[in-house]
Parts: sequence; C-alpha cells; structure tokens
Amino acid sequence: MVMEEIQKQQQTQVAPPAQRKAETPLARFNRSITAVETQQYLLQVLGRKKDQFVNNITALVANDVNLQGCAPMSLIYAGIKATALDFPLDNNLGFAYVIPYNNKKKITDENGVTREMIVKEAQLQWGYRAFIQLAIRSGQFRRINVTDVRDGEIKSRSLLTGEMTFDEAPNRLELPVIGYAAYFELTNGFSKTLYMTTEELQRHATTYSKTYGSKYENTRASSKWSTDFDAMARKTVLKLLLSKFAPLSVQMQDAVKTDQAVFDESGRQEYSDAPDEQDQRMSAIEAKKEEMKMNGVQAPDMP
Repeated sequence: MVMEEIQKQQQTQVAPPAQRKAETPLARFNRSITAVETQQYLLQVLGRKKDQFVNNITALVANDVNLQGCAPMSLIYAGIKATALDFPLDNNLGFAYVIPYNNKKKITDENGVTREMIVKEAQLQWGYRAFIQLAIRSGQFRRINVTDVRDGEIKSRSLLTGEMTFDEAPNRLELPVIGYAAYFELTNGFSKTLYMTTEELQRHATTYSKTYGSKYENTRASSKWSTDFDAMARKTVLKLLLSKFAPLSVQMQDAVKTDQAVFDESGRQEYSDAPDEQDQRMSAIEAKKEEMKMNGVQAPDMP
C-alpha cells in the first residue's frame, strides 16, 4: 500500500519537459519533498515529526552535492528510517549516515530495450553511537561501551569466555591501534566481551563491503571504511557482539537488519553492499530467539 501510494505520487509529480531540462538535482529533490502526496505520506508515517524531518533532510541534501544526485524518494525513505528511530539526520553526529550508493541495475527504456546502468540511491548506515543509544533505551543494559585497543594494553584474555583485562597506557594516543573491544553487562548480571584485531576488521570490510573490497582505487577510497575506519570498526565489533549475545529490542533488531540498506524509489531495501553479512545478521537473530525459546526465556520486545 505504501509503495503504491509513493509510486502514484511519483507519476503525478513529473515536471514539464522544459522544466526537467533546466532542473538541478537539488531542485528535483525539493520538488519531490514538497509534493502534496509526499507531504501527506510523511504526515501519515511520522506524525508530529514530519516538519522537523522535512527541514532536516532538506538541509542534509542541500549541504551535500553527492547526495543531490540520488533518487529523491530513495533519500526520503532512508531518512524516514532514521527519524522513525528518533535519530537526527546529521552525518556529523555519528548516529545515522545517509550516503550515496552507486547501484548497478537493469533498466528497461520506453522502447523496451534493457540496459545495465548505474543508479545513485541512498544508503543508510548506523553509527556505533546509535546501537549504544538503542541499548540504553531498552532498559536491559547496565553498562555498554566500545573502544579501540592500543599496543601493549591487553594484559589477559580468556579464549573460552572472551573476558579481557586491560592496563590503559598513559600515552595511549601515541601508540598504534591493534584492535577494538566491545562490552556489555545486562541488568541481570550477564556480561560479554568481543575483541577483534585491526587485521580481522580489515578482512571483514574487504569481504562484506563492495566499495572497500573494490579493485578500483577511487571506489575503495569512497568507502566509509576508508574515510572513517575507526567509526566503522567500533560499529562492527559492537553490532556483532549485540546481535550474537544480547537480547535485542524491536528497535535494535530493526537497526541490525537495516544497517547498510540501500533504498530504491519505491522504498524497497537492498543489501547489495553486504548480502552475506545480512544473512548472518538474520541467522544470528533467529538463532537467538530459538535459543531463548528452548531455555524458556522471553526477552522484552522480542517478537
């Protein structure tokens, strides 16, 4: 129903040929976001958050030339997902990132000829701060954190439990980063730690990110793993820890599932940047639910 409404809106809001010829990407986005049908849809799904959403995503797109080249409704859908979970649409804050993604698709033109083309669409990536915030909101976590680990700081590590002890170096910022560790403790006392070396994280990025694993240097350089390895490493370790060992609220499950989702103009989500990783996320969530069911445990918000 939602997709049909938006597709109808797209069909009815086509600019005249002369206007389309002179229309800039930013003007095209502004026309889409201010369309009556779009405004009605935003009011339906966001309610009182609508006006703030429109202001925030308009500012986000206006200040990023690369985003302006994305399909307008793709940007709107990605932004809605972040707003629905009460996160600001500001890439600088580190909660949610809306970034352009060059998606290879087969497009059939009006003459029935199908060609493979690059379509720029919006991709949503969650930051590690978002996962910490969602954990706090759930009320099930007493402590949660993720940090880089510097050379010489690890004093002991249990291969069986994952527990680690550290000795923070006074000059740690001068030492090389050798890995990242995430930790949480639940209100019932259960705790878990996950540590990954920088080499393991680089292999993870190469395996699951098409852009970072690309053979083309320009494509690889545009990856979030290249521009902000620290933030991506923290997010990855924390997300893996939570998806494997923590009780996930409905909002946390939504964030785990939609991380790196690419939105097309009809609102459909693709995971072309990391399809295998998406399968792992879903398997981890389903396995956790089955394990809890077998143990007679029901976590709050666990569907």
